[in-house]
Amino acid sequence: MKLRRRERAGSGFTGRSVKNPLVQFAGVFSYVIMLVMRIPLARAIGDAGVGLFAPAYEIFFLITLFTSDAMTGALSGIVRYRVKREQYRNAKRVFRAAFFLDLIISAAAAVILVVFSAVIANIFVLEALSRTAIAACGAVLVFAAFIGIFRGYFNGYGLGMLTAHSRYIEGISMFVCVTVGARLMGDYGARVAALKQSDMLACAYGAFGAMLGVMFSQLITTLHLLVVYVIYAGTLRGKLGADNSKRMESQYYLQKMILENSIPFAVVAILSNLFMLIDQRMFNYCMNKTEQGAARTATWGAFYGQFGTLVGIGAAIGVLCVCNMTGRIGGAYEREEYRAMRDRIGKAVRKLCMTAFPTAVYLAVLAQAFVDCLSVGDNAQAAVWIREGAAIVVLYGFCYLFAQLLYRMRMMRELLFAAVVSLVVHVLAAYLFVQKAYLGADGIVCALLLFFAAYAALCFLFVSRNLKYRQEWLGSVAFPAAAAGVSGVVVGLVNRLLLAQIGGGLTILIGVLTGLFFYITFLMILRVIGEAELSKMPLGFFFIMLGKNIGVL
Repeated sequence: MKLRRRERAGSGFTGRSVKNPLVQFAGVFSYVIMLVMRIPLARAIGDAGVGLFAPAYEIFFLITLFTSDAMTGALSGIVRYRVKREQYRNAKRVFRAAFFLDLIISAAAAVILVVFSAVIANIFVLEALSRTAIAACGAVLVFAAFIGIFRGYFNGYGLGMLTAHSRYIEGISMFVCVTVGARLMGDYGARVAALKQSDMLACAYGAFGAMLGVMFSQLITTLHLLVVYVIYAGTLRGKLGADNSKRMESQYYLQKMILENSIPFAVVAILSNLFMLIDQRMFNYCMNKTEQGAARTATWGAFYGQFGTLVGIGAAIGVLCVCNMTGRIGGAYEREEYRAMRDRIGKAVRKLCMTAFPTAVYLAVLAQAFVDCLSVGDNAQAAVWIREGAAIVVLYGFCYLFAQLLYRMRMMRELLFAAVVSLVVHVLAAYLFVQKAYLGADGIVCALLLFFAAYAALCFLFVSRNLKYRQEWLGSVAFPAAAAGVSGVVVGLVNRLLLAQIGGGLTILIGVLTGLFFYITFLMILRVIGEAELSKMPLGFFFIMLGKNIGVL
Protein backbone atom coordinates (compact mmCIF):
# COMPACT_ATOMS: atom_id res chain seq x y z
CA MET A 1 0.00 0.00 0.00
CA LYS A 2 1.46 3.31 -1.06
CA LEU A 3 1.37 6.38 1.07
CA ARG A 4 -1.60 8.45 0.04
CA ARG A 5 -3.97 10.96 1.52
CA ARG A 6 -6.89 9.26 3.19
CA GLU A 7 -10.13 9.88 1.36
CA ARG A 8 -12.82 11.70 3.30
CA ALA A 9 -15.83 9.46 2.99
CA GLY A 10 -19.31 10.00 4.30
CA SER A 11 -18.35 8.61 7.66
CA GLY A 12 -16.54 11.85 8.42
CA PHE A 13 -13.40 10.47 10.04
CA THR A 14 -11.19 13.50 10.33
CA GLY A 15 -8.37 12.28 12.55
CA ARG A 16 -8.90 15.28 14.81
CA SER A 17 -7.40 14.94 18.26
CA VAL A 18 -8.72 16.61 21.36
CA LYS A 19 -6.03 18.38 23.37
CA ASN A 20 -7.75 18.46 26.76
CA PRO A 21 -6.10 15.76 28.94
CA LEU A 22 -9.40 15.21 30.76
CA VAL A 23 -10.91 14.08 27.46
CA GLN A 24 -7.83 12.26 26.15
CA PHE A 25 -7.32 10.07 29.20
CA ALA A 26 -10.98 9.52 30.20
CA GLY A 27 -11.19 6.07 28.64
CA VAL A 28 -7.92 4.88 30.19
CA PHE A 29 -8.74 6.21 33.66
CA SER A 30 -12.23 4.69 33.64
CA TYR A 31 -10.70 1.38 32.52
CA VAL A 32 -8.22 1.49 35.42
CA ILE A 33 -11.06 2.19 37.86
CA MET A 34 -12.90 -0.88 36.56
CA LEU A 35 -9.75 -2.95 37.03
CA VAL A 36 -9.22 -1.71 40.58
CA MET A 37 -12.87 -2.60 41.21
CA ARG A 38 -11.87 -6.28 41.29
CA ILE A 39 -9.88 -5.74 44.52
CA PRO A 40 -12.80 -4.86 46.85
CA LEU A 41 -14.96 -7.29 44.87
CA ALA A 42 -12.64 -10.16 45.82
CA ARG A 43 -12.73 -9.05 49.46
CA ALA A 44 -16.54 -8.98 49.35
CA ILE A 45 -17.29 -12.33 47.67
CA GLY A 46 -13.93 -14.12 47.63
CA ASP A 47 -11.87 -15.39 44.72
CA ALA A 48 -14.53 -17.97 43.89
CA GLY A 49 -17.13 -15.21 43.55
CA VAL A 50 -14.81 -13.31 41.22
CA GLY A 51 -14.39 -16.50 39.20
CA LEU A 52 -18.17 -16.69 38.72
CA PHE A 53 -18.42 -12.97 37.96
CA ALA A 54 -15.64 -13.09 35.34
CA PRO A 55 -17.51 -14.82 32.46
CA ALA A 56 -20.57 -12.59 32.86
CA TYR A 57 -18.49 -9.42 32.89
CA GLU A 58 -16.38 -10.55 29.92
CA ILE A 59 -19.53 -11.32 27.90
CA PHE A 60 -20.90 -7.88 28.80
CA PHE A 61 -17.61 -6.28 27.79
CA LEU A 62 -17.43 -8.10 24.45
CA ILE A 63 -21.00 -7.30 23.44
CA THR A 64 -20.70 -3.63 24.40
CA LEU A 65 -17.60 -3.35 22.24
CA PHE A 66 -20.13 -3.43 19.39
CA THR A 67 -23.31 -1.97 20.85
CA SER A 68 -21.56 0.85 22.72
CA ASP A 69 -17.93 1.54 21.77
CA ALA A 70 -18.14 0.79 18.04
CA MET A 71 -21.45 2.63 17.80
CA THR A 72 -19.94 5.64 19.55
CA GLY A 73 -17.10 5.83 17.04
CA ALA A 74 -19.30 5.32 13.99
CA LEU A 75 -22.01 7.71 15.14
CA SER A 76 -19.59 10.49 16.10
CA GLY A 77 -17.92 10.38 12.67
CA ILE A 78 -21.21 10.36 10.75
CA VAL A 79 -22.75 13.15 12.83
CA ARG A 80 -19.56 15.26 12.66
CA TYR A 81 -19.51 15.00 8.86
CA ARG A 82 -23.03 16.46 8.67
CA VAL A 83 -22.56 19.07 11.38
CA LYS A 84 -19.53 20.48 9.54
CA ARG A 85 -21.75 20.93 6.49
CA GLU A 86 -24.56 22.42 8.60
CA GLN A 87 -26.84 19.46 7.83
CA TYR A 88 -28.35 19.53 11.32
CA ARG A 89 -31.61 17.79 10.45
CA ASN A 90 -29.76 14.88 8.92
CA ALA A 91 -27.51 14.77 12.00
CA LYS A 92 -30.66 14.45 14.12
CA ARG A 93 -31.91 11.67 11.84
CA VAL A 94 -28.59 9.86 12.31
CA PHE A 95 -29.16 9.93 16.07
CA ARG A 96 -32.66 8.49 15.73
CA ALA A 97 -31.59 5.82 13.24
CA ALA A 98 -28.74 4.72 15.50
CA PHE A 99 -31.00 4.77 18.55
CA PHE A 100 -33.52 2.31 17.12
CA LEU A 101 -30.88 0.14 15.47
CA ASP A 102 -28.82 -0.23 18.62
CA LEU A 103 -31.93 -0.77 20.74
CA ILE A 104 -32.99 -3.71 18.54
CA ILE A 105 -29.51 -5.27 18.53
CA SER A 106 -28.95 -4.92 22.29
CA ALA A 107 -32.47 -6.16 23.12
CA ALA A 108 -31.94 -9.23 20.91
CA ALA A 109 -28.60 -9.93 22.58
CA ALA A 110 -30.20 -9.53 26.01
CA VAL A 111 -32.96 -12.03 25.18
CA ILE A 112 -30.40 -14.54 23.90
CA LEU A 113 -28.32 -14.23 27.07
CA VAL A 114 -31.33 -14.66 29.35
CA VAL A 115 -32.78 -17.63 27.44
CA PHE A 116 -29.48 -19.43 26.86
CA SER A 117 -27.68 -18.45 30.07
CA ALA A 118 -27.62 -22.05 31.30
CA VAL A 119 -26.20 -23.31 27.98
CA ILE A 120 -23.51 -20.62 28.00
CA ALA A 121 -22.57 -21.35 31.61
CA ASN A 122 -22.57 -25.14 31.31
CA ILE A 123 -21.05 -25.64 27.87
CA PHE A 124 -19.18 -22.52 26.76
CA VAL A 125 -17.67 -21.60 30.15
CA LEU A 126 -17.93 -24.86 32.13
CA GLU A 127 -19.06 -22.85 35.16
CA ALA A 128 -22.65 -23.79 35.92
CA LEU A 129 -23.10 -21.46 38.89
CA SER A 130 -22.33 -18.40 36.75
CA ARG A 131 -25.71 -18.82 35.03
CA THR A 132 -27.53 -16.19 37.08
CA ALA A 133 -24.76 -13.64 36.61
CA ILE A 134 -24.80 -14.24 32.85
CA ALA A 135 -28.59 -13.84 32.79
CA ALA A 136 -28.25 -10.57 34.72
CA CYS A 137 -25.79 -9.41 32.06
CA GLY A 138 -28.70 -9.26 29.60
CA ALA A 139 -30.44 -6.51 31.55
CA VAL A 140 -27.32 -4.35 31.34
CA LEU A 141 -26.98 -4.30 27.58
CA VAL A 142 -29.84 -1.94 26.73
CA PHE A 143 -28.51 0.78 29.04
CA ALA A 144 -24.99 0.30 27.65
CA ALA A 145 -26.38 0.79 24.13
CA PHE A 146 -28.02 4.08 25.15
CA ILE A 147 -24.70 5.25 26.58
CA GLY A 148 -22.93 4.56 23.29
CA ILE A 149 -25.53 6.45 21.25
CA PHE A 150 -25.48 9.54 23.46
CA ARG A 151 -21.68 9.63 23.51
CA GLY A 152 -21.45 9.33 19.75
CA TYR A 153 -23.98 12.12 19.25
CA PHE A 154 -22.23 14.49 21.66
CA ASN A 155 -18.82 13.72 20.12
CA GLY A 156 -20.23 14.50 16.69
CA TYR A 157 -21.13 17.99 17.89
CA GLY A 158 -17.68 18.48 19.40
CA LEU A 159 -18.87 18.06 23.00
CA GLY A 160 -16.14 15.62 23.97
CA MET A 161 -15.93 17.01 27.50
CA LEU A 162 -19.46 15.74 28.19
CA THR A 163 -18.61 12.20 27.14
CA ALA A 164 -15.43 12.36 29.22
CA HIS A 165 -17.51 13.23 32.29
CA SER A 166 -19.80 10.30 31.54
CA ARG A 167 -16.83 7.91 31.43
CA TYR A 168 -15.65 9.03 34.85
CA ILE A 169 -19.19 8.73 36.20
CA GLU A 170 -19.50 5.27 34.68
CA GLY A 171 -16.22 4.07 36.18
CA ILE A 172 -16.82 5.46 39.67
CA SER A 173 -20.47 4.37 39.84
CA MET A 174 -19.51 0.88 38.66
CA PHE A 175 -16.83 0.65 41.34
CA VAL A 176 -19.33 1.60 44.06
CA CYS A 177 -22.39 -0.27 42.78
CA VAL A 178 -20.54 -3.51 42.02
CA THR A 179 -18.91 -3.58 45.45
CA VAL A 180 -22.15 -2.79 47.30
CA GLY A 181 -24.27 -5.13 45.18
CA ALA A 182 -21.81 -8.00 45.61
CA ARG A 183 -21.65 -7.55 49.37
CA LEU A 184 -25.41 -7.31 49.85
CA MET A 185 -26.25 -10.29 47.65
CA GLY A 186 -23.27 -12.20 49.00
CA ASP A 187 -24.56 -11.80 52.55
CA TYR A 188 -27.99 -12.97 51.45
CA GLY A 189 -26.41 -15.87 49.57
CA ALA A 190 -24.48 -16.88 52.68
CA ARG A 191 -27.78 -17.44 54.49
CA VAL A 192 -29.12 -19.45 51.56
CA ALA A 193 -25.88 -21.44 51.42
CA ALA A 194 -26.18 -22.25 55.13
CA LEU A 195 -29.68 -23.63 54.57
CA LYS A 196 -28.71 -25.68 51.52
CA GLN A 197 -25.25 -26.55 52.85
CA SER A 198 -23.42 -25.33 49.76
CA ASP A 199 -20.79 -22.62 50.25
CA MET A 200 -20.57 -21.90 46.51
CA LEU A 201 -24.13 -20.57 46.51
CA ALA A 202 -22.93 -17.54 48.46
CA CYS A 203 -20.35 -16.87 45.75
CA ALA A 204 -22.98 -17.30 43.02
CA TYR A 205 -25.30 -14.81 44.69
CA GLY A 206 -22.38 -12.42 45.15
CA ALA A 207 -21.50 -12.64 41.44
CA PHE A 208 -25.16 -12.02 40.59
CA GLY A 209 -25.16 -8.97 42.87
CA ALA A 210 -22.00 -7.69 41.20
CA MET A 211 -23.68 -7.86 37.78
CA LEU A 212 -26.68 -6.03 39.22
CA GLY A 213 -24.17 -3.38 40.32
CA VAL A 214 -22.93 -3.15 36.73
CA MET A 215 -26.54 -2.65 35.62
CA PHE A 216 -27.11 0.17 38.11
CA SER A 217 -23.88 1.87 37.01
CA GLN A 218 -25.07 1.77 33.40
CA LEU A 219 -28.45 3.13 34.48
CA ILE A 220 -26.82 6.00 36.39
CA THR A 221 -24.62 6.86 33.39
CA THR A 222 -27.62 6.71 31.05
CA LEU A 223 -29.60 9.07 33.28
CA HIS A 224 -26.64 11.45 33.43
CA LEU A 225 -26.36 11.54 29.63
CA LEU A 226 -30.13 11.90 29.28
CA VAL A 227 -30.10 14.94 31.58
CA VAL A 228 -27.22 16.44 29.57
CA TYR A 229 -29.14 15.76 26.37
CA VAL A 230 -32.20 17.56 27.73
CA ILE A 231 -30.06 20.52 28.85
CA TYR A 232 -28.45 20.87 25.43
CA ALA A 233 -31.62 20.03 23.47
CA GLY A 234 -32.58 23.70 23.16
CA THR A 235 -29.17 24.68 21.82
CA LEU A 236 -29.10 21.82 19.34
CA ARG A 237 -32.69 22.52 18.29
CA GLY A 238 -31.77 26.13 17.60
CA LYS A 239 -29.28 24.98 14.97
CA LEU A 240 -32.09 23.49 12.91
CA GLY A 241 -33.02 26.99 11.77
CA ALA A 242 -29.64 27.26 10.01
CA ASP A 243 -30.00 23.84 8.40
CA ASN A 244 -28.33 23.45 5.02
CA SER A 245 -29.55 19.94 4.16
CA LYS A 246 -30.49 19.56 0.51
CA ARG A 247 -32.35 16.30 1.10
CA MET A 248 -33.48 14.19 4.03
CA GLU A 249 -31.56 10.94 4.27
CA SER A 250 -33.59 7.79 4.79
CA GLN A 251 -33.38 5.75 7.98
CA TYR A 252 -32.39 2.65 6.00
CA TYR A 253 -29.47 4.50 4.35
CA LEU A 254 -28.25 5.88 7.68
CA GLN A 255 -28.51 2.57 9.51
CA LYS A 256 -26.63 0.86 6.68
CA MET A 257 -23.89 3.49 6.96
CA ILE A 258 -23.74 3.09 10.75
CA LEU A 259 -23.29 -0.67 10.44
CA GLU A 260 -20.67 -0.32 7.69
CA ASN A 261 -18.62 1.98 9.92
CA SER A 262 -19.11 0.14 13.22
CA ILE A 263 -18.79 -3.53 12.24
CA PRO A 264 -15.09 -3.46 11.15
CA PHE A 265 -14.01 -1.81 14.40
CA ALA A 266 -16.26 -4.10 16.45
CA VAL A 267 -14.91 -7.26 14.82
CA VAL A 268 -11.29 -6.24 15.43
CA ALA A 269 -12.04 -5.15 19.01
CA ILE A 270 -13.88 -8.37 19.85
CA LEU A 271 -11.17 -10.58 18.35
CA SER A 272 -8.55 -8.58 20.27
CA ASN A 273 -10.33 -9.09 23.60
CA LEU A 274 -11.85 -12.56 23.26
CA PHE A 275 -8.91 -14.34 24.86
CA MET A 276 -10.01 -14.08 28.49
CA LEU A 277 -13.32 -15.86 27.89
CA ILE A 278 -11.62 -18.59 25.86
CA ASP A 279 -8.92 -18.96 28.50
CA GLN A 280 -11.41 -19.50 31.31
CA ARG A 281 -13.08 -22.30 29.38
CA MET A 282 -9.77 -24.05 28.68
CA PHE A 283 -8.59 -23.52 32.25
CA ASN A 284 -11.79 -25.04 33.67
CA TYR A 285 -11.42 -28.04 31.35
CA CYS A 286 -7.83 -28.52 32.52
CA MET A 287 -8.78 -28.32 36.19
CA ASN A 288 -11.63 -30.79 35.73
CA LYS A 289 -9.40 -33.28 33.91
CA THR A 290 -6.73 -33.09 36.62
CA GLU A 291 -9.36 -33.61 39.35
CA GLN A 292 -8.94 -30.09 40.75
CA GLY A 293 -12.50 -29.01 40.04
CA ALA A 294 -13.11 -28.03 43.66
CA ALA A 295 -10.40 -25.34 43.49
CA ARG A 296 -11.13 -24.37 39.87
CA THR A 297 -13.35 -21.34 40.37
CA ALA A 298 -11.32 -19.77 43.19
CA THR A 299 -8.05 -20.25 41.29
CA TRP A 300 -9.44 -18.54 38.19
CA GLY A 301 -10.87 -15.79 40.40
CA ALA A 302 -7.39 -15.17 41.81
CA PHE A 303 -5.93 -15.14 38.29
CA TYR A 304 -8.60 -12.77 37.00
CA GLY A 305 -8.67 -10.58 40.09
CA GLN A 306 -4.95 -10.34 40.90
CA PHE A 307 -2.94 -11.14 37.79
CA GLY A 308 -5.46 -9.45 35.49
CA THR A 309 -5.71 -6.37 37.69
CA LEU A 310 -2.01 -5.72 38.24
CA VAL A 311 -0.87 -6.51 34.70
CA GLY A 312 -3.80 -4.51 33.32
CA ILE A 313 -2.91 -1.46 35.41
CA GLY A 314 0.73 -1.79 34.34
CA ALA A 315 -0.35 -1.90 30.69
CA ALA A 316 -2.58 1.15 31.23
CA ILE A 317 0.44 3.13 32.48
CA GLY A 318 2.17 2.48 29.17
CA VAL A 319 -0.96 3.40 27.21
CA LEU A 320 -1.31 6.68 29.11
CA CYS A 321 2.04 7.93 27.86
CA VAL A 322 1.22 7.45 24.16
CA CYS A 323 -2.57 7.64 23.80
CA ASN A 324 -2.46 11.40 23.13
CA MET A 325 0.29 10.97 20.52
CA THR A 326 -1.62 8.71 18.12
CA GLY A 327 -3.97 11.57 17.19
CA ARG A 328 -1.03 13.82 16.30
CA ILE A 329 0.52 11.09 14.19
CA GLY A 330 -2.81 10.56 12.45
CA GLY A 331 -3.09 14.30 11.85
CA ALA A 332 0.36 14.37 10.22
CA TYR A 333 -0.72 11.46 8.00
CA GLU A 334 -3.85 13.38 6.98
CA ARG A 335 -1.77 16.40 6.00
CA GLU A 336 0.68 14.17 4.09
CA GLU A 337 3.51 15.27 6.39
CA TYR A 338 5.15 11.87 6.26
CA ARG A 339 8.55 12.87 7.64
CA ALA A 340 6.93 14.52 10.66
CA MET A 341 4.70 11.45 11.03
CA ARG A 342 7.69 9.09 11.16
CA ASP A 343 9.49 11.33 13.64
CA ARG A 344 6.43 11.30 15.90
CA ILE A 345 6.17 7.52 15.69
CA GLY A 346 9.81 7.27 16.77
CA LYS A 347 9.18 9.60 19.70
CA ALA A 348 6.10 7.60 20.71
CA VAL A 349 8.05 4.32 20.67
CA ARG A 350 10.84 5.88 22.71
CA LYS A 351 8.40 7.33 25.24
CA LEU A 352 6.56 4.01 25.48
CA CYS A 353 9.77 2.07 26.10
CA MET A 354 10.96 4.53 28.73
CA THR A 355 7.66 4.02 30.60
CA ALA A 356 6.71 0.40 29.96
CA PHE A 357 10.07 -1.27 30.60
CA PRO A 358 10.53 -0.03 34.19
CA THR A 359 6.83 -0.64 34.89
CA ALA A 360 7.13 -4.27 33.80
CA VAL A 361 10.42 -4.84 35.64
CA TYR A 362 9.24 -3.31 38.93
CA LEU A 363 5.94 -5.21 38.69
CA ALA A 364 7.82 -8.49 38.32
CA VAL A 365 10.32 -7.75 41.08
CA LEU A 366 7.72 -6.46 43.53
CA ALA A 367 5.06 -9.02 42.59
CA GLN A 368 4.80 -10.52 46.06
CA ALA A 369 4.55 -7.09 47.68
CA PHE A 370 1.78 -6.08 45.28
CA VAL A 371 -0.34 -9.18 45.84
CA ASP A 372 0.17 -8.87 49.60
CA CYS A 373 -1.49 -5.45 49.39
CA LEU A 374 -4.27 -6.67 47.09
CA SER A 375 -5.49 -9.83 48.75
CA VAL A 376 -5.67 -11.86 51.90
CA GLY A 377 -4.66 -15.48 52.39
CA ASP A 378 -2.26 -17.54 50.28
CA ASN A 379 -1.21 -15.48 47.26
CA ALA A 380 2.18 -16.94 46.38
CA GLN A 381 0.87 -18.44 43.14
CA ALA A 382 -0.49 -15.09 41.97
CA ALA A 383 2.97 -13.57 42.44
CA VAL A 384 4.44 -16.32 40.26
CA TRP A 385 1.92 -15.60 37.49
CA ILE A 386 2.76 -11.89 37.62
CA ARG A 387 6.50 -12.55 37.37
CA GLU A 388 5.92 -14.85 34.40
CA GLY A 389 3.59 -12.44 32.61
CA ALA A 390 5.00 -9.00 33.44
CA ALA A 391 6.34 -8.70 29.89
CA ILE A 392 2.73 -8.34 28.76
CA VAL A 393 2.94 -4.73 30.00
CA VAL A 394 5.52 -3.93 27.31
CA LEU A 395 3.91 -6.05 24.59
CA TYR A 396 0.49 -4.56 25.19
CA GLY A 397 1.90 -1.05 24.89
CA PHE A 398 3.30 -1.87 21.45
CA CYS A 399 0.03 -3.56 20.47
CA TYR A 400 -1.94 -0.48 21.44
CA LEU A 401 0.36 2.01 19.73
CA PHE A 402 0.71 0.28 16.38
CA ALA A 403 -2.88 -0.99 16.27
CA GLN A 404 -4.10 2.56 16.88
CA LEU A 405 -1.91 3.81 14.05
CA LEU A 406 -3.34 1.22 11.68
CA TYR A 407 -6.87 2.13 12.74
CA ARG A 408 -6.38 5.88 12.38
CA MET A 409 -4.90 5.41 8.93
CA ARG A 410 -7.82 3.17 7.91
CA MET A 411 -5.65 0.09 7.32
CA MET A 412 -8.44 -2.14 8.60
CA ARG A 413 -7.54 -5.20 6.53
CA GLU A 414 -4.07 -5.27 8.04
CA LEU A 415 -5.46 -4.73 11.53
CA LEU A 416 -8.04 -7.50 11.07
CA PHE A 417 -5.35 -9.87 9.80
CA ALA A 418 -3.18 -9.14 12.85
CA ALA A 419 -6.12 -9.74 15.22
CA VAL A 420 -7.14 -13.02 13.56
CA VAL A 421 -3.62 -14.46 13.35
CA SER A 422 -2.81 -13.48 16.94
CA LEU A 423 -6.01 -15.05 18.27
CA VAL A 424 -5.33 -18.26 16.33
CA VAL A 425 -1.80 -18.38 17.77
CA HIS A 426 -3.20 -17.82 21.25
CA VAL A 427 -5.90 -20.49 20.95
CA LEU A 428 -3.43 -23.08 19.62
CA ALA A 429 -0.92 -22.26 22.35
CA ALA A 430 -3.58 -22.40 25.07
CA TYR A 431 -4.86 -25.70 23.67
CA LEU A 432 -1.39 -27.24 23.75
CA PHE A 433 -0.27 -25.78 27.07
CA VAL A 434 -3.55 -26.07 29.00
CA GLN A 435 -5.75 -28.77 27.51
CA LYS A 436 -2.92 -31.10 26.48
CA ALA A 437 0.02 -30.37 28.79
CA TYR A 438 -2.26 -29.47 31.76
CA LEU A 439 -0.14 -26.47 32.77
CA GLY A 440 -3.17 -24.61 34.13
CA ALA A 441 -2.84 -20.87 34.67
CA ASP A 442 0.89 -20.99 33.86
CA GLY A 443 -0.05 -22.22 30.40
CA ILE A 444 -2.55 -19.38 30.06
CA VAL A 445 0.20 -16.87 30.86
CA CYS A 446 2.44 -18.37 28.17
CA ALA A 447 -0.40 -18.26 25.64
CA LEU A 448 -1.08 -14.61 26.50
CA LEU A 449 2.57 -13.72 25.98
CA LEU A 450 2.45 -15.32 22.53
CA PHE A 451 -0.81 -13.53 21.70
CA PHE A 452 0.49 -10.07 22.50
CA ALA A 453 3.91 -10.76 20.95
CA ALA A 454 2.31 -11.87 17.67
CA TYR A 455 -0.12 -8.93 17.69
CA ALA A 456 2.64 -6.37 18.36
CA ALA A 457 4.98 -7.88 15.76
CA LEU A 458 2.34 -7.96 13.02
CA CYS A 459 1.09 -4.42 13.69
CA PHE A 460 4.67 -3.13 13.76
CA LEU A 461 5.41 -4.95 10.51
CA PHE A 462 2.41 -3.41 8.74
CA VAL A 463 3.17 0.08 10.03
CA SER A 464 6.82 -0.21 8.98
CA ARG A 465 5.96 -1.54 5.54
CA ASN A 466 3.08 0.78 4.69
CA LEU A 467 4.50 3.96 6.18
CA LYS A 468 8.14 3.25 5.32
CA TYR A 469 9.01 3.62 9.00
CA ARG A 470 12.38 2.42 10.29
CA GLN A 471 12.82 1.85 13.99
CA GLU A 472 15.89 3.11 15.83
CA TRP A 473 16.47 0.18 18.18
CA LEU A 474 19.53 1.08 20.23
CA GLY A 475 18.67 4.41 21.85
CA SER A 476 14.87 4.00 21.82
CA VAL A 477 14.48 0.35 22.87
CA ALA A 478 17.70 -1.35 23.99
CA PHE A 479 19.06 1.37 26.29
CA PRO A 480 15.75 1.92 28.20
CA ALA A 481 15.42 -1.86 28.58
CA ALA A 482 18.97 -2.13 29.92
CA ALA A 483 18.48 0.78 32.32
CA ALA A 484 15.22 -0.72 33.57
CA GLY A 485 16.89 -4.10 34.09
CA VAL A 486 19.78 -2.66 36.11
CA SER A 487 17.47 -0.54 38.26
CA GLY A 488 15.30 -3.64 38.71
CA VAL A 489 18.24 -5.35 40.43
CA VAL A 490 18.32 -2.49 42.94
CA VAL A 491 14.56 -2.76 43.49
CA GLY A 492 14.96 -6.51 43.99
CA LEU A 493 17.51 -5.94 46.75
CA VAL A 494 15.18 -3.45 48.45
CA ASN A 495 12.33 -5.98 48.20
CA ARG A 496 14.44 -8.77 49.68
CA LEU A 497 15.62 -6.63 52.59
CA LEU A 498 12.38 -4.85 53.51
CA LEU A 499 9.34 -6.94 52.54
CA ALA A 500 9.33 -9.15 55.60
CA GLN A 501 10.21 -6.22 57.88
CA ILE A 502 7.85 -3.39 56.88
CA GLY A 503 5.21 -5.02 54.67
CA GLY A 504 4.18 -4.68 51.06
CA GLY A 505 2.96 -1.07 50.94
CA LEU A 506 6.10 0.63 52.22
CA THR A 507 8.30 -1.81 50.30
CA ILE A 508 6.59 -0.81 47.05
CA LEU A 509 6.94 2.89 47.83
CA ILE A 510 10.63 2.72 48.78
CA GLY A 511 11.45 0.24 46.02
CA VAL A 512 9.81 2.24 43.22
CA LEU A 513 11.36 5.54 44.33
CA THR A 514 14.80 3.96 44.63
CA GLY A 515 14.41 2.23 41.30
CA LEU A 516 13.32 5.41 39.51
CA PHE A 517 16.33 7.28 40.88
CA PHE A 518 18.74 4.72 39.46
CA TYR A 519 16.70 4.33 36.27
CA ILE A 520 16.80 8.04 35.40
CA THR A 521 20.47 8.18 36.33
CA PHE A 522 21.26 5.29 33.97
CA LEU A 523 19.22 6.93 31.21
CA MET A 524 21.38 10.06 31.59
CA ILE A 525 24.57 8.00 31.52
CA LEU A 526 23.41 6.22 28.34
CA ARG A 527 22.46 9.59 26.80
CA VAL A 528 18.85 8.51 26.34
CA ILE A 529 17.50 11.67 27.96
CA GLY A 530 19.00 15.12 28.20
CA GLU A 531 18.54 18.37 30.02
CA ALA A 532 15.56 19.48 27.91
CA GLU A 533 13.55 16.37 28.85
CA LEU A 534 14.62 16.40 32.48
CA SER A 535 13.46 19.99 32.86
CA LYS A 536 9.88 18.86 32.13
CA MET A 537 9.92 16.13 34.78
CA PRO A 538 9.00 16.47 38.47
CA LEU A 539 12.22 17.11 40.41
CA GLY A 540 14.02 17.30 37.08
CA PHE A 541 16.25 20.08 38.37
CA PHE A 542 17.73 17.61 40.86
CA PHE A 543 18.71 15.16 38.12
CA ILE A 544 20.08 17.99 35.98
CA MET A 545 22.30 19.02 38.88
CA LEU A 546 23.32 15.40 39.45
CA GLY A 547 24.05 14.84 35.77
CA LYS A 548 26.24 17.93 35.56
CA ASN A 549 28.14 16.98 38.72
CA ILE A 550 28.97 13.48 37.42
CA GLY A 551 29.71 14.80 33.93
CA VAL A 552 26.98 13.13 31.89
CA LEU A 553 25.09 16.35 31.01
